[in-house]
Amino acid sequence: MRAQSGTFGILCLIAGIAVFSVQDLILKLLSGTYPLHQAMVLRSLTAIPILLAIVWGFDGTLRTLVSRGWPAMLGRGLLNFAAYTAYYLALAALPIATTVALYFTAPLIITILSVIMLREHVSAQRWLAVLGGFGGVILMVRPGGDLFDWAALLPIFCGFAYALSMILARTMGRAETAAAMAFWGNLAFLACATALALWYGPGTREGLGHPSLAFLTRGWVWPTMTDAALMCLCGIIAAVGLTLLTQAYRVAQSSTVAPFEFTFMFWGVLWGWLIWNDLPDRLGWVGIVTIIGAGLYVLHRERAEAGVRLRDMPAPPHP
Repeated sequence: MRAQSGTFGILCLIAGIAVFSVQDLILKLLSGTYPLHQAMVLRSLTAIPILLAIVWGFDGTLRTLVSRGWPAMLGRGLLNFAAYTAYYLALAALPIATTVALYFTAPLIITILSVIMLREHVSAQRWLAVLGGFGGVILMVRPGGDLFDWAALLPIFCGFAYALSMILARTMGRAETAAAMAFWGNLAFLACATALALWYGPGTREGLGHPSLAFLTRGWVWPTMTDAALMCLCGIIAAVGLTLLTQAYRVAQSSTVAPFEFTFMFWGVLWGWLIWNDLPDRLGWVGIVTIIGAGLYVLHRERAEAGVRLRDMPAPPHP
């Protein structure tokens, strides 16, 4: 039974990652015409009824939404908004594969923050893995080189903010359900996206100097029916993908399914190749392999050293 639940959990997680990769593809395709806040408002509105159904299905009641911890869940949602806004803005300027690879610095940053905030012990082997992973980041970012783009710092910031939210979730998750945290996180997305829309929506503060800035500051554009449907589809994707990921971490041990988060890299490379004929160069591939290898080793060593599974670390939100 344990083996079967592990296999089912892995399949759910792989499916959830595949679903979420389509959202990245949609947002990158729309980034040259529409503003990010417009897509996020429509996405968040679409996701509300679906997430309510998910809360009811997983928690059996909607009372978990009005627990005393809702301000903390909302605050964590704001942190995730900052993280994934940076990630989406990076998609406008960078290849998907590069953005995804730099985002996977999160496991390395979680290791650092666990020492600073939770006073956890980290062995020399894990510190070496962290250093090696950030060596891979340098290969991909190439500061000072002709190929450097400051947008490459955005997914690294996303990894930092996401890692901080995961550290917070290690304590919050003891009292709050994953479904409730997802619902309040979506409300935080809606509130922040609405605020950005009110500020940038009229189009009087548009910045055209860089694809990421244009994606952030562009005024609202009346969408075609197809594009409006794609924005709303992101809400369905977020809800369905979250359900799959939650199911994966519910039926299987986190130590079993967590390494398969890195299948996200496959989709980043595949979409970049199929849609834009865009593949990493040799140094880029070395950086990708180094970052992923370091992240997997950190996950392995955490389980081996602590003798515990990653139950305290909830599934990534992938909003």
